[in-house]
Amino acid sequence: MSNHEESDLKAEAPEAPEAPSTPADSKADMTQELEEARRKAAENWDLFLRTRADAENGRRRAVIDIENAHKYGIEKFARELLGVVDSLDHGLASHPEEEKGLREGMELTYKLLINTLEKFGIHLLNPLGESFDPMRHEALSTQVNNDVEPNKILIVVQKGFTLHDRLLRPARVIVSKAEAE
Repeated sequence: MSNHEESDLKAEAPEAPEAPSTPADSKADMTQELEEARRKAAENWDLFLRTRADAENGRRRAVIDIENAHKYGIEKFARELLGVVDSLDHGLASHPEEEKGLREGMELTYKLLINTLEKFGIHLLNPLGESFDPMRHEALSTQVNNDVEPNKILIVVQKGFTLHDRLLRPARVIVSKAEAE
């Protein structure tokens, strides 16, 4: 056989199969695959938990938004009615006692309006004699008054209103202060 024939035989001969993998190599590969599968499973579980928590938070927010819409849906309407209450209040304050029929009609209308507002969670704030609370009252001025302890409301210039727990309008008041020394 010539060299040329020998090289042709070598070229035609199939390559030798790779050496079979040892049990240690396949065990390492399987361990690595198992760890990768566990890591992916942990990622997917974490993603599932986050998604479920987001969905639950969204559901809770929707329920709260619906409750607030029902509770405070009349806020704009209530603000508009405050002018009517103020007009009746001023009319009662300035109307003479001599005209009883007209005054009684105004008083009944005023009481009916206040009762109707209260049925819908709109409450009148008339803080005369109470301690001043800047979250519910607006101080227009202060007056020195030794008969009353400082920081008490002496005069209510305009009554305030709340809608459930939300302030619609603060009561506008004049507050007592101690005499300067």
